[in-house]
Amino acid sequence: MSSFVSFLSDFGHEDEFVGVVHGVIAKLSPDTRVIDINHSIHPGSVRSGALSLMRAIQYLPEGVALGVVDPGVGTERLPIAVQTDWGYFVGPDNGLLSPAVAMVGGARIAHTLTNPEFLIPSAGATFDGRDRFGPAAAVLASGEARIEDLGDEINPASLTPMILPLPEVGENQVSGHTWWIDRFGNVQTNIGPDELAEIGISVGDAINVKIGVNEQEVKLVDTFGRVAEGDLMAVIDSQGLVALAVRQGRASDQLSVGLERPVTFSRI
Repeated sequence: MSSFVSFLSDFGHEDEFVGVVHGVIAKLSPDTRVIDINHSIHPGSVRSGALSLMRAIQYLPEGVALGVVDPGVGTERLPIAVQTDWGYFVGPDNGLLSPAVAMVGGARIAHTLTNPEFLIPSAGATFDGRDRFGPAAAVLASGEARIEDLGDEINPASLTPMILPLPEVGENQVSGHTWWIDRFGNVQTNIGPDELAEIGISVGDAINVKIGVNEQEVKLVDTFGRVAEGDLMAVIDSQGLVALAVRQGRASDQLSVGLERPVTFSRI
């Protein structure tokens, strides 16, 4: 049976970084298949990487999840491997892995990646994806090493959490944040239909959306085709959250909105 490494990073595809990590894994574990989750995370955006990995993990085959969004590379932050009931997570201890680890039931054990036997020597300290994380993912996927072999054990409770904002339900409104913009310009919020139902809003209703000083009336729908081309909508997306979208357009451009902006949905 093939083993799997599911790989997420902010490396992009303009440079050789993604290919080099693939190459390291292939040399150390030729039978391991690498699944590329996402390499277009905004550079250094740990929260965006954590959200992407968390959304993906339930659809990935058990094995190793390799995450590299690491603005603190080479500093005191720890390089870690975490064992869960799903499999292993490898990456920096900066909160990137925490939401996905929690989603699969939490960490059983955790170790640092400090054993020189499983490191690639380098004159610099800026590419742990190649020098630490890739090798660790490869030997865990192939079974050539146990997590205990990789470095010192640490308390899983000490791992850095990722604090994700929760929506707030008021008497006639739900307040939250924009926390993802996809390549189509759809603006995902951290608000779900259950929160809207608490204030009497359901699919088909017209609602008021406020982002900053911008207020608009939109319709809450279950798919993009429920509105006319060019219309703004609030749609329940593939993650079961409420996103702002424009049919055949970009809501992020129309609303001039970025990440982590406050957003409020209210009844009309």
